[in-house]
Amino acid sequence: MSQDNNYSQGPVPLAARKGVISLTFVMLGLTFFSASMWTGGTLGTGLSYNDFFLAVLFGNLLLGIYTAFLGYIGAKTGLSTHLLARYSFGIKGSWLPSLLLGGTQVGWFGVGVAMFAIPVSKATGIDANILIAISGLLMTVTIFFGISALTILSVIAVPAIAILGSYSVWLAVNDVGGLDHLKSIVPQNPLDFSTALALVVGSFVSAGTLIADFVRFGRNAKAAVVVAMIAFFLGNSLMFVFGAAGAAAVGQADISDVMIAQGLLIPAIVVLGLNIWTTNDNALYASGLGFANITGLSSRGLSVANGLIGTLCALWLYNNFVGWLTFLSAAIPPIGGVIIADYLMNHRRYGNFNTAKFIPVNWVALLSVALGIAAGHYIPGVVPVNAVLGGVVSYIILNPLINRGAVKSPEVSHAE
Repeated sequence: MSQDNNYSQGPVPLAARKGVISLTFVMLGLTFFSASMWTGGTLGTGLSYNDFFLAVLFGNLLLGIYTAFLGYIGAKTGLSTHLLARYSFGIKGSWLPSLLLGGTQVGWFGVGVAMFAIPVSKATGIDANILIAISGLLMTVTIFFGISALTILSVIAVPAIAILGSYSVWLAVNDVGGLDHLKSIVPQNPLDFSTALALVVGSFVSAGTLIADFVRFGRNAKAAVVVAMIAFFLGNSLMFVFGAAGAAAVGQADISDVMIAQGLLIPAIVVLGLNIWTTNDNALYASGLGFANITGLSSRGLSVANGLIGTLCALWLYNNFVGWLTFLSAAIPPIGGVIIADYLMNHRRYGNFNTAKFIPVNWVALLSVALGIAAGHYIPGVVPVNAVLGGVVSYIILNPLINRGAVKSPEVSHAE
């Protein structure tokens, strides 16, 4: 098997670990994404002012707690999501989560490329296919340099998006009468609150499940919890606020569209480009790790190949965005739930990856994912939350009953 500086086949050594600030920028770069603004626009026009903030803050708090669990495990062990899955799913069993998670990230990459190219094409008159090709290739080239490139890009992008976006929203809201106007808006097509929560959690549950791929580089496992909460509770919430304010003020959810409407074309293109670029490169990075777990090949080369595929399929993925998001909200969360459950039950096994023993396939883990999906679909409430809990509870109950011969090893920590 091939090893590379992405550490796709083993734990990140302590010498390669990074500080909290750099990882926070990387994770904010992930969550600063136009798709969250779109969902924020949907919520902003479907909920009252107070209900909107309640749904966004509570939904992203749930998302933050979920990702904090996975982030802690990733930083504690130094392992990617896909290598962690070997403990609960087995070596070959982990291929299914890797295929599903890696495949969805390639899909998000394609959606992101189109989300940049289409509005820029409308604003400038440049052919969308040309913009897709150029932007897709530029984003793909960047990911070749791994986590260091993600860090540099995010340090540039995050402040630019936050400052320019906030300024644009402030202008837009003031132009229509300020917060009093937004508070007075009555939704024409009200959203059910549980549906709103499902949209919030589902907006980033796929990428959130992969948080270990990034925070495994953290020097301190507890700090990974802080990074997760900042990125998914605060960062994602900010994108929802941008989307809702833009939709209410000028009828556009994406902050770049708001800026174009304000005559700020160049800043709009900069914000949109950085917004998409950071999230897309995170998606490609994670997808490479997933397919490296399956093939044993270098994740760097696989990330580049995935970028080319996502670029070619960008328009198709863009046109099927809503169906894609609905699918993710039900299918992805139980995988994270099973990983969390196994670590809570068998954390001593995670001490030394190089000497750990894995079974080929843990059918209980796969069954627990299926039961989690069923829980999300059939039990009333918030779909992604029910799916996570369904996966956790199923695994905790079934795994000890069926797999009584689990191997246990002394605990050795990769991160203090």
